[in-house]
Amino acid sequence: MTEVITAIARVMHDIKRRRLEVLRVVDLTPRMRRITLGGPELAGFVSLGTDDHVKLLFPQNAEQAAALETLVPGAGKDNGPQPEMRDYTPRRYDLNTLELDIDFVLHSDGPASTWAEQAKPGQFLHIAGPRGSMIVPDIFDSYLLIGDETALPAIARRLEGLAANRRALVIVEVENGKEQQVLHSAAEVNVIWVLREGGKDNLLTTVRQIQVPAGSLYAWVATESKVSRQIRRVLLDEHGLDEQFVKAVGYWKLAGSDEE
Repeated sequence: MTEVITAIARVMHDIKRRRLEVLRVVDLTPRMRRITLGGPELAGFVSLGTDDHVKLLFPQNAEQAAALETLVPGAGKDNGPQPEMRDYTPRRYDLNTLELDIDFVLHSDGPASTWAEQAKPGQFLHIAGPRGSMIVPDIFDSYLLIGDETALPAIARRLEGLAANRRALVIVEVENGKEQQVLHSAAEVNVIWVLREGGKDNLLTTVRQIQVPAGSLYAWVATESKVSRQIRRVLLDEHGLDEQFVKAVGYWKLAGSDEE
């Protein structure tokens, strides 16, 4: 047991700001858009964890745009104008071709979605990070991966890295059937799609009803903050999972939600 615990490790990285060009824009589903960024400044980029985050920088005025050239990531607002920043998972990166894929949920609100909806090849975007990586090696028999569409890039990366003798149960909440994506893996994967359209089911009720995969298990949850905490409690209290191997994070917060 101790060997498994020590195999999961946090690795920190030097934070570097990069100016990348939009190379391609592809719609994966009606609400999910993949934007491929690239250029010489991607050299040396590293993302060792499947749920890593980079900060995308979205200046809202000329002063913020000018500050991008001298911005020190993580320095704080006391060091001058700061653009709007949003965390996104690197979906794929290739240092041979100097390409980085970022998947955006289009919801017509906020700086990231607003930018992604109008993005075209030839435009530029500044990114920073990742600050660090939580490395979870493929050392478990089974994986339980739970989230909404914002978690799909991290879920897809995890599945693509699993060995053929692994099992994964994936539960993803999306708007409707058109938002389902094909998830590739050498492992044996069972995907449950929870559709918000119609309102019959949700992530919490679905997780309560599942049969947890057998063997040593790693569970990962990412969705709205309050829902993520509720799912974590279900996994621990109702399904009896080992708290050491359950990671639950909030990827976003519902406006006006009770955070207690």
